[in-house]
Amino acid sequence: MDKIIIQITSGRGPAECCRVVAKLQQLLLKQGRQQGFDMEVLETMPGDISGTLHSATILAKGSNMQAFVQEWRGTIRWIAQSPYRKFHKRKNWFAGIEIFDVKDLMAWNEKDVRFETCRASGPGGQNVNKVESAVRGIHIPSGIQVLAMDSRSQHQNKKLCLERLEAKYLAWQTSQLVMQQQSRWQEHDSLERGNEVKIIRDDLL
Repeated sequence: MDKIIIQITSGRGPAECCRVVAKLQQLLLKQGRQQGFDMEVLETMPGDISGTLHSATILAKGSNMQAFVQEWRGTIRWIAQSPYRKFHKRKNWFAGIEIFDVKDLMAWNEKDVRFETCRASGPGGQNVNKVESAVRGIHIPSGIQVLAMDSRSQHQNKKLCLERLEAKYLAWQTSQLVMQQQSRWQEHDSLERGNEVKIIRDDLL
């Protein structure tokens, strides 16, 4: 199964472009799920107006996603009357979509994780048990830490700790990518107009 991170951004665009980001998120989630992909919203940056987003980040898992990536990666032009400025003449609004392959970016290695055991404590400071069943996992390259104490089994807690640490590391890497991509878009006053990969004509309401 492949994993990709999809980032949608309005760049420095006005509220209408932020509305396009929100609409594109809905479209991508719907289309991805229709094609059998597991789609999860990792992060959104709300716009100034309700129902708008400066950016959205989605994790998609599935097989044969090449056509999906090719269809959406690049600049999207949305043609619609402004829902916020009734007599505004402009009808072309732009958003950008970038897609990253998690496999190329993540470089996740369990050998980079150091485990520490400690006693799990319950309400009021009482020990849940006398043995050190809680497990703390530390991802050495990033410094990210996770503590798992759900189970009385140290082995089970270690497994949970590793799963959560990997998810937290993915979220951290995603936030780094989002910041890089946002700054790249914002270095330009506008997205690459005229080189759009898709044109959509629909209301922004």
